[in-house]
Amino acid sequence: MLPAYLPNPVAAALGGGRPVDGGRCWRDGRRIFGDGKTLRGFLAGVAGGVVIGLIQIFIQSRIGLWVFPEHTLMSITLLAVGALLGDLAKSFLKRRKGVGRGEKWPVADQFDLVIGAFIMLLIFDPGWLLSAITLPIAIAILILTPILHRGTNIIGYILGIKDVPW
Repeated sequence: MLPAYLPNPVAAALGGGRPVDGGRCWRDGRRIFGDGKTLRGFLAGVAGGVVIGLIQIFIQSRIGLWVFPEHTLMSITLLAVGALLGDLAKSFLKRRKGVGRGEKWPVADQFDLVIGAFIMLLIFDPGWLLSAITLPIAIAILILTPILHRGTNIIGYILGIKDVPW
């Protein structure tokens, strides 16, 4: 899941500039995504996810860590893009519900990246998803995702990258 876990913190650290929504509002008068979702952040996040995935592929080919799913260029790209698309979808829904930028939205804040990544895999590479994400791996993802999410947000807050520690 590293190719899905890494894009959000990379986007937060390296983002900025032009918002993905170009500053436009939805028909409800609220921003589509908000200023926190930028083109530079999206591209940097995807690149970060793909790079960590390529490192995983390289290590897998050298050491043969058979306990982990074997990634492909397609799987790492879909995980990275899907994670950020899931984050964008969550931001869109938060704006519709009137939840402000940086406000907590439990469960959605933790699992948006997983849902987005899995939807992309289900659409474009279902064979990899169904063979790689076994029940033990799915359980590990459900347990580790909120822990990693909280930890990276605290680190981002301490480093001044995030305004809030959640």
